[in-house]
Amino acid sequence: MGKRREDRIQDDKRPFGGDRKEPSFRAAFKRHRCLVPTTGFYEWKKVDAKTKQPYFIRLKSGEPFAFAGLWEVWGPDKLETFTIITTENNELIEPIHNRMPVILHEKDEAVWLDPELHDVNKLKELFKPYPSEEMEMYEVSTFVNSPKNESPDCIKPI
Repeated sequence: MGKRREDRIQDDKRPFGGDRKEPSFRAAFKRHRCLVPTTGFYEWKKVDAKTKQPYFIRLKSGEPFAFAGLWEVWGPDKLETFTIITTENNELIEPIHNRMPVILHEKDEAVWLDPELHDVNKLKELFKPYPSEEMEMYEVSTFVNSPKNESPDCIKPI
């Protein structure tokens, strides 16, 4: 049995450059750009063959921010999906992962959302790693590994 479309998107480890050959990305990149608001995100560092240590990553300011995203509606059931665009990592993330989400500076959010902007090169200028000096990360408990756990304990430093 083949993978669902959203699994294929999620499993792709390449940073997104806006020039993928897949029609789903091409269409969404032109017409379905969105912001994915958050206060932080997780990455896992491989400790050994069986262990991964979760980290919480956020802006040092503690302020909310937005990822660059794409949205789409699929099939007769009108399944609404979104994906977060990734780019190369910055110095902070480098020891943990080879890529990171595209974090938009507040001044760039309107550019990303502009429905009249179709210049791929102009949009790709936004796909720079966010400055390391404006971010922080710290280890958190493996409590975060279970999707049924939703509490402040998920982001509590250990």
